Amino acid sequence: MANNKRNQSEFEEKVVDIARVTKVAKGGRTMRFSALVVVGNKKGTVGVGIGKSNEVPEAIRKGVEDAKKNAIDINIVNGTIPHEIYGEKGAGLVLLKPAKEGTGIIAGGAVRAVCELAGIQNIRAKSLGSANAKSVVNATLQGLSSVKTVEEVARLRGKSVEEILN
Repeated sequence: MANNKRNQSEFEEKVVDIARVTKVAKGGRTMRFSALVVVGNKKGTVGVGIGKSNEVPEAIRKGVEDAKKNAIDINIVNGTIPHEIYGEKGAGLVLLKPAKEGTGIIAGGAVRAVCELAGIQNIRAKSLGSANAKSVVNATLQGLSSVKTVEEVARLRGKSVEEILN
């Protein structure tokens, strides 16, 4: 029980988007809220979730729970990503580039939220596809999850790190 409490508090959360959703039925319109939430521990773990409810706080709470369930680990080297990558999910397309120390996070709102909570300090990013926050966040997460370190590439190819770098 004590371990569960620690895991709950180690994540920071950020609400990226709140949408009012309307369902039209025979009896009239039904209003609900949808919340897109990103959680992360700023140490390489980040997750995204969506919650839907009649009230905004409840939708955010459900989104946080969903995000914690779907959290993934990301490879971060010296506060940035090891190499340039495109993240693609649905209509969302995001270009992520490593940046030198002191650059900061140069990215739009949805990408910035994911990068900050993942613990990346220096990165350049550009959203090239859809402007929809859900698509952009999912594309960013997909791109960050497919980043490989030099050690991983060397192991996959059956070579040493020096052979890869030269």
